[in-house]
Amino acid sequence: MQALQAYLRLRRHLVIRQLREVGWVRLALLLPVLLVAVGRALVMAASSPVVQWAVPVGVAALLAAAHRQRADLRFLAISAPAFRRWLAVEYLLWALPVALMLLAFKDWGAAGLTLLLTPLAAAVPAMREARSTRMRSRSFFRSEAFEWVSGMRGAGWVWLPLLAGAVWQHTAPLAPIAALACWLLVLLACYGVPEPLTMLVLAARTARRFLLRRLLLGLGFGLLTAAPFLGVLATGPAGVAGAVAVGVVWLGLLGLVILAKYAFYPNAMQLRITQALVVGIAVALPGNPVYPALLLAAVGGLIWQSQRRLRAVLGPDGR
Repeated sequence: MQALQAYLRLRRHLVIRQLREVGWVRLALLLPVLLVAVGRALVMAASSPVVQWAVPVGVAALLAAAHRQRADLRFLAISAPAFRRWLAVEYLLWALPVALMLLAFKDWGAAGLTLLLTPLAAAVPAMREARSTRMRSRSFFRSEAFEWVSGMRGAGWVWLPLLAGAVWQHTAPLAPIAALACWLLVLLACYGVPEPLTMLVLAARTARRFLLRRLLLGLGFGLLTAAPFLGVLATGPAGVAGAVAVGVVWLGLLGLVILAKYAFYPNAMQLRITQALVVGIAVALPGNPVYPALLLAAVGGLIWQSQRRLRAVLGPDGR
């Protein structure tokens, strides 16, 4: 018990240190938006007798994906044989607010399933280290789209259960939309890791051409993976027009996530914060009169900042 308490204290100090690195100004902007966005999504899901069951699966999948990418798993395995029990308690604490939200709507089953599934994320094996090319399985995605190649090897399995859930509840428009939202979160994790500087330099393109190529690849594969969800949505009450509108919004958010990655390259913390802020604003503020102006400012700012940052990284020739 003392070892568990020491571990939780260590994790608390680490989170506080990371928040300090972000800065209080960014936190003052980010936290309210994220709380509103997450709260709004949970309220919408908890109030639906069908979509509420996607919450425990989505939370467990996100925790499992984050768990696989933890850099301290090998250290914990060597220094503490019982580390998986510590991780299970930690993940249970992260999921507790979600379960309480479900309980507020009297979704007893979904709340219990959340508390049951999330500790199981600690049993998921860590992501394998780089293997030789001969031992790697061939990827459906181009090697140039390295975010998709590595991301789908780690979390691509989430796509099929999400699609199965959307097909199962195809008569409810919220089901495929919620599945697309979860899939966007998976892609958010894929684009939250900055590539090494050598990969940018070897691209040998100007900043504008490089950014355009990243957007074309990301949005192209994004549309390819989102198309089945949009097809399910089109066959339901939303119709073709509703599916097209959702697809445009979804691709727009993915494009902003890609832009945010290079706007603050190579600072992983800052780019992840910006990506979360963009997605949070998009979820929290639709219908607000300032939303169009805020979205336009975000798009213009990210395009300018990403090109400016890439020019600084690629050198004087990266115009």
